[in-house]
Amino acid sequence: MTEQTAPTEIPERYHYAVVPHIMVDDAAAAIDFYRRAFGAREDFRVDAPGGGVLHAEISIGRSVLMLGDASVDEAEAAAFAAPASLGGGTSVTLHVFVPDVDSLAERAEAAGAEILQPPKDMFHGDRTVILKDPSGHIWVFLTHIEDVPEDELRRRLAATG
Repeated sequence: MTEQTAPTEIPERYHYAVVPHIMVDDAAAAIDFYRRAFGAREDFRVDAPGGGVLHAEISIGRSVLMLGDASVDEAEAAAFAAPASLGGGTSVTLHVFVPDVDSLAERAEAAGAEILQPPKDMFHGDRTVILKDPSGHIWVFLTHIEDVPEDELRRRLAATG
């Protein structure tokens, strides 16, 4: 009989990923929300000369996120936009693997996140919650619970209808 090992909480292929850079209407408030809701740590901040946050970096677990105020002169010159200025929609969803998606979802909802899909085990082997932050960004937090071979993944997907 072959002994199975437990899956790692963050699959190796996601350890070094593209670093997202989001724009918000109030970066200082967003950083505070991410700290309370997601356990984020502020690593770096450059305030804009005329006020606001030109650039900041936070960490959520081992994932890094860059952010800044869309309304500062430098951001406006590059035509960066926050979701609210796009009619509330966004074309980007941020995925982050965490050790405990259920406790993160509880903390995020208490901090003001809107839960779009409560935590549940998904066919792809991750327990997943989908939420919207107060700035309008969509987040998918996942806890890896099972390594699923590609053929099994396709079978499970087909079985979901």
